[in-house]
Amino acid sequence: MARISLDLAHSYKPNPQRDSDYALLPLKMEFEDGGAYALLGPSGCGKTTMLNIMSGLLVPSSGTVRFDGRDVTHASPQERNIAQVFQFPVIYDTMTVAQNLAFPLKNRGVPRAQIRERVGKIAEMLEMSHQLDRRAAGLSADEKQKISLGRGLVRPDVAAVLFDEPLTVIDPHLKWKLRRKLKQIHHELKLTLIYVTHDQVEALTFADQVIVMARGRVVQAGTPEQLFERPAHTFVGHFIGSPGMNFVDAEVRSGRICLGRQVLGAAPAGVADGPLRLGIRPEHLGFAPLGEPGVAPATVVRAQDQGTHQMIACRVGEVLVKVRCTDLALVPPPPGTPLGVALLTRHTCLYRHEELLA
Repeated sequence: MARISLDLAHSYKPNPQRDSDYALLPLKMEFEDGGAYALLGPSGCGKTTMLNIMSGLLVPSSGTVRFDGRDVTHASPQERNIAQVFQFPVIYDTMTVAQNLAFPLKNRGVPRAQIRERVGKIAEMLEMSHQLDRRAAGLSADEKQKISLGRGLVRPDVAAVLFDEPLTVIDPHLKWKLRRKLKQIHHELKLTLIYVTHDQVEALTFADQVIVMARGRVVQAGTPEQLFERPAHTFVGHFIGSPGMNFVDAEVRSGRICLGRQVLGAAPAGVADGPLRLGIRPEHLGFAPLGEPGVAPATVVRAQDQGTHQMIACRVGEVLVKVRCTDLALVPPPPGTPLGVALLTRHTCLYRHEELLA
C-alpha cells in the first residue's frame, strides 16, 4: 500500500493558454495509505484523467506523482505496483474463475499454496467460491465484472487499487450488494482504494473521503457528511443530494440579510454587505409562521407523495424551492396556498461568488 501525492496539471493540448484547455487544472492532492476514496463528478470533469495519471497510463503535462515520497511520474503501472479495474470486464474467457483470480499472483511467481489461499479468500469475499471451477465464458456480465474486481484485490502487496466506474455493467439490484462488499473488503484488507464514479450514491456509500470534481478542478474533498451538511461550493450543493440544495438569492445590507425589502435576520460577523445566496437542503427546509425571524413568504406550487416522504415545491419570489416533509400524516397544502418557509436556520449555508462563507 502507498500514500499517493499529486502536485500537477494536465492538458491534452500541446500549448494550453486558458483554463478550458486543461483536463486537470493545477492541483495538490494527498491519498493516505489504506484510505477509501471516491472521485465524483459529471462526465468530462477530469476524474478518469486523474486516475490514469495515478496508475501510470498517462504522464501529466506538468508536475509530479509520488508514492510514499518517491517520484514515480514516469514509472510504468508495473513499476508502481498498481491494480486497475476498468468499466468493462477484462478477463480471460478460456480460463476458469480460479485461474483468472490466480493470474496476477502466478505472473509474480507467488508459491502455489499462497495462491490457493489468497484466491479462496477473495472468492469467498465475492461469494464466488462455488464457481471457482467454472469457465469464465459461461458467466454473466455481472459475474465477469466480479472476477475483474477480484483480480484487482487478489494481490496483497499492491500499492493501490484503482476502480474506473466498475459497476456500470452491473444490474441495479446487485449494485448495492457489491458496494457493500467493497466496503467490507476495504475494512478487512486495509488496501488503498480509489473509486471513480459519476453516481453520488456509489461514492457516498463506498468512500470515507469523497473528492468532488467539476471542469478539471477539485471543488471539495471531505466526508459524505461534510459534503451534505456544508458544501464548499454551490456546485457541490447542486450535485450532492436528490434533489439538490435549494438556492435563494439575497443581499446583506447594513449587516442584515435581506430578501428584497424583507429583513430575514442578522448576518454572521465578518460578512460584508453585498449579494449573497442562501443554500438550504430540502431535508432542512420547513414551514413556519410568517413574521418569525428568518421566515419568508412562499406559495405552494405542487405536492408529490414519494412514499417515505412528501416533496412540496413552493415559490419564494421567482425561485422554486423544495421542502422534504417526512410527516406522512400531513395533508399537503393545495397549489396556491400561501405559507411561510424558514430560510434562515442553523443548517443554512451562505455563499458568495459560488463559494461557502466561513
